[in-house]
Amino acid sequence: MTTGTGAALRLLAAAGSARAVVEIGTGTGVSGIWLLRGMRADGVLTTIDVEVEHQRIARRIFAEAGFPAGRTRIITGRALDVLPRLADGAYDLVFVDAEVTGVSACVDAALRLLRPGGVLAVNGALAGGRIGDPAARDMETVTLREAIKALRESDEWVPALLPVGHGLLAAIRC
Repeated sequence: MTTGTGAALRLLAAAGSARAVVEIGTGTGVSGIWLLRGMRADGVLTTIDVEVEHQRIARRIFAEAGFPAGRTRIITGRALDVLPRLADGAYDLVFVDAEVTGVSACVDAALRLLRPGGVLAVNGALAGGRIGDPAARDMETVTLREAIKALRESDEWVPALLPVGHGLLAAIRC
């Protein structure tokens, strides 16, 4: 994750006084640190990943950064299996940093999970610079274009593609 993307996540979390955040794709905890720094002091980050080892590292990174264990809820599993178990309208921000093939399903889940005014953020939305190249027809680029188009055409979202890092697609739930 680039510093620019992290700063944008921190800003989005802080602007909405985020208390409850879902992160899809824990990784080693870098994005989680940025989100936690922007969240309210009593906020809880729910982070989901299939890789147990990533989560072990993230747990250590969160502790080393000074965040008590109660500020994070780390769930091991496939996001598409875990997300249906989370409460409707209970979250202020959903951050998607997962495989591109699951982006549309994660966006659909975010619509259910977010309160009105909540924020969706999707990392990697510029598809390595290919998103603006009409000749790029690989699956990742086409999938991201479809997700961006669906958000742009929906009455349920106010989206913007932010050119930070590898691209951050941000959208407010109406």
